[in-house]
Amino acid sequence: MKQVILSNWTFMRALRLVLGIIIVVEAVMAKDTIFGLVGLFFAGMALFNAGCCGTGACYTPVKRDTNVNNTKDISYEEVV
Repeated sequence: MKQVILSNWTFMRALRLVLGIIIVVEAVMAKDTIFGLVGLFFAGMALFNAGCCGTGACYTPVKRDTNVNNTKDISYEEVV
């Protein structure tokens, strides 16, 4: 668990954490419970690297083209 919290920090993950903390602070100042829960949700997603693509769940491998040097000539027809 400590490894998940302390590693793989990106700009978007830090931004989500900052926004979550800001939402929690605003919720405490406004005495709004539901707004505070939303802030805790966003901060928790950032802290535990969970969410849509936080853990690399939607990672798609890059297809490598093995025929880089074997290019084919393209023939063109003039259309008048």
